[in-house]
Amino acid sequence: MDILKAIQNIFTGDGGIGGKIIDGVKDYFPPKLDEAEKANLKIKIQESAHQIEIQLTEQALKADQEFNDRIKQLEGTAADLTQFGWIGRIVVFLRGAQRPLWGFSVMYMDFMVFSNRWILNDGSQKENAFWIINFLVLGFLFGERAIKNIIPLVSTYLKKSK
Repeated sequence: MDILKAIQNIFTGDGGIGGKIIDGVKDYFPPKLDEAEKANLKIKIQESAHQIEIQLTEQALKADQEFNDRIKQLEGTAADLTQFGWIGRIVVFLRGAQRPLWGFSVMYMDFMVFSNRWILNDGSQKENAFWIINFLVLGFLFGERAIKNIIPLVSTYLKKSK
């Protein structure tokens, strides 16, 4: 989960939280501390920070697990559907078939439009529906970042084609 990675990066990136604490307080170490005492103090800070990091990571994992459990309770699982016999198995199949079905349908639709077998009038409802379906399905299949990366190319293509 992205949240867990972000939390881990806060604590482990650039020396972790212990390194950040040491950087923030090292100028306030008493001048009478020798290098060995400073090293021991740094180790203690790192150990304490590491324990906090472990606890926070465990809490993030626990929260993630609780979220997943709640989703299972609210929406059920595929195993829950099998108790309905052959109807449940059909529903499980249809749930699993949605992503490839939508993906191949959009691929077919795109082929038909871009090969000029289907003609979409500029500004028509059909053209608007074509782009909306493409962005929704492709965004779901490939993610928001892929769509953001491809929009400039599509815009350039559309400007050249007009």
